[in-house]
Amino acid sequence: MPTLRSTHWSLVLAAGRRASPESERALAELCQTYWPPVHDYIRRQTNDLHLAQDLTQEFFARLLEKNALAAADPQRGCFRAFLLTSVMNFLANARDRAQAQKRGGGRKILTLDFAAHDSYWNIEPSHELTPEKLFDRRWALLVLEAVFARLREEYAGKNELFERLKDFLTGELSASLAEIGAKLDMSEGAIKTAAHRLRKRFRALLRAEVAQTLADDEPIDEEIRALFDALAS
Repeated sequence: MPTLRSTHWSLVLAAGRRASPESERALAELCQTYWPPVHDYIRRQTNDLHLAQDLTQEFFARLLEKNALAAADPQRGCFRAFLLTSVMNFLANARDRAQAQKRGGGRKILTLDFAAHDSYWNIEPSHELTPEKLFDRRWALLVLEAVFARLREEYAGKNELFERLKDFLTGELSASLAEIGAKLDMSEGAIKTAAHRLRKRFRALLRAEVAQTLADDEPIDEEIRALFDALAS
């Protein structure tokens, strides 16, 4: 079974230790994982694609240059709230800077696939979402993408079973379990057992993924409800 990757808060703390050889790698991993919700928040605030791209680059550049992560404290709350507060403060300060043309100082610390991400905006169901709700929605999608990626790894060799049952996790099956079982040459009892195991594992991985972004004493179930509420917006 694949090992869990480093927790998100451990990456934040590692990125904040500038003297550590792990700092740059940790910051790059954080940026590559979490730039989409930051970009979505900024884009909704600016309503300007190219400006949002520039500001997203600058936001992460300043995290490195200003060593802002050194002051991060997992005991203050979930990583989602920390990152959202950080980008809100960044934009407030950006509006006060006179030389906007120097965004990012011409330096890019990572390559962001804006073109691929913009396809998400083409199917965004609501243009009424606030920047904060859009941030939370994209965050929730990232969490689910990570969980589904782990499930695919664990179901290597059982790809057809996973692909036919994955919609069972969201209640969007296009066929009954009995019909799926027949296509896979499995009895109804066997396919129900497989579906139950998949859902159980999905829940376990979801809790593990969410737990990585929380302080030790924060309720996991409350954060999961918040993520699904964001998806329902």
